[in-house]
Amino acid sequence: MSSDISITLEKTEISSGEEIRGMITLNYHGRFDSVVVNSLIENSGDSVSFEMINTRRINHPYPRLSLMKSDIGNTNIIEFVARTTHLPRDTPSSVKFRAALIQEHKEIASSIIYLKIRN
Repeated sequence: MSSDISITLEKTEISSGEEIRGMITLNYHGRFDSVVVNSLIENSGDSVSFEMINTRRINHPYPRLSLMKSDIGNTNIIEFVARTTHLPRDTPSSVKFRAALIQEHKEIASSIIYLKIRN
């Protein structure tokens, strides 16, 4: 994990439909164009939808969220709320969240964290 960017989640395990609250911390002092957040429910075609960024409601039903530096502003903290209606079958499902700093179409730093969705 890079110390230039880190992603954390409020909980490490949730139930289907429960809010997923997370935070991205930027410690990078160089130039960058955007922050990209990807989510993936492993072994599933279901997805995670982003609902809120830094107290601003959004309707982003896609598993990938791009935030331009101009949208982020001068803050180094990005808080987000996401949700999924994924129902695990027999065992809990694993969700991977990945945050990356992008400069001129190249990734310069990233951080990954996992979440479990229980039955």
